[in-house]
Amino acid sequence: MPLTTLSIITLAPGHARWALAQMGTAQRPLRQVPGLRFQKLLGSGAGGFGALPNLNRYGFMAVWDSATAADTFFATHPLWLHYQRRAAEIWRVRLAPLKAHGLWDGENPFEYARDTPVTAGPVAVLTRASIRWWKAPRFWRYVAPTSATVAHAPGVRAAIGLGELPIVRQATFSVWESGQAMQDYAYRSEKHKEVIRLTRQEQWYGEELFARFRVLSSQGTLDGKDPLQGLL
Repeated sequence: MPLTTLSIITLAPGHARWALAQMGTAQRPLRQVPGLRFQKLLGSGAGGFGALPNLNRYGFMAVWDSATAADTFFATHPLWLHYQRRAAEIWRVRLAPLKAHGLWDGENPFEYARDTPVTAGPVAVLTRASIRWWKAPRFWRYVAPTSATVAHAPGVRAAIGLGELPIVRQATFSVWESGQAMQDYAYRSEKHKEVIRLTRQEQWYGEELFARFRVLSSQGTLDGKDPLQGLL
């Protein structure tokens, strides 16, 4: 059975230049990792969701052929060991997609999702889009303030803005205590509903993907704690 993981890496002081370089140089070794079927090294937004980058925090999203392939990479691969040595902390979640639609670079990496309702336990949500560059100013005017509200919504344990490129290739990842908490925000937040309406009306995106996951496990810390402590 395939496995999806997301790792959030917070660097120790003095390693920002090295990590920024990895956004380009790490692609070749990652393409050669056995069992790694899809991967994205991602930057993060200043202040969590800002358009400008946070050079001290990165994400690594991966889809593996199996849990064994993932475990082997995180335990032994030289590239990941370099990240570990330079990190102040790393938080990693293992995910099972429940529902996924749309495309990421022309494919749906979570196509093995099972379209089943969430019954209990924490869930994660990924929204990812390629923003048409001429639409970017209005996108950031409306979406950035709304995205920031996710971090303070009832039931959110963690939320972060990630991206492949500043301004135009963006994603939001959030983890919720329950599927009900996530749905309450999605369907009751007037700001969120307004952004969804504008997204369709103004056609901000050239490509987009939405995925919902069941959280299988949580390891490490983000901002000094495990966001899902006590829930798994």
